[in-house]
Amino acid sequence: MFQKITLIAFIIAFVSCQKKETIEKDKIKKADWLIGNWENTSPEGILSENWQKLNDSTFSASSYFIKGKDTLHFETIVLAQLGETLTYKATVKGQNEDKPVFFPSTSETDQQLVFENAKHDYPQKIVYSKGANNTLTAEISGNLNGKPSSEKFVFTKK
Repeated sequence: MFQKITLIAFIIAFVSCQKKETIEKDKIKKADWLIGNWENTSPEGILSENWQKLNDSTFSASSYFIKGKDTLHFETIVLAQLGETLTYKATVKGQNEDKPVFFPSTSETDQQLVFENAKHDYPQKIVYSKGANNTLTAEISGNLNGKPSSEKFVFTKK
């Protein structure tokens, strides 16, 4: 009898762990469309984001803005499934003492990802939207110096 109870408890624990693992992996799968090299070209320069899948629960990206031969902006991004929350972690070179800023997801669908951190100076909100014809729109918004502000970048997959 004791062996049967132990076996049943082991099976329940194993199945429970498998289900949680599946939920975790399914959450980040909604962001698979980010994977690849994206570019926004404007008269001001070239903004690039290069996303790669590190494992089944973590993506990483490098984002940089180049004008001529100068890199004016560089950041690293980690998109990770932490428990049941998808978290966007951005580290911008030369800002925030090169420490990361965390933006937990507030919404995620197969077409859009929304991350928010009301305590961050700017931006407080980051939205990635999947577009038609291999396009991606990234929008940052929030209050900048006490005034509402937003910037939108449309990328094309390279």
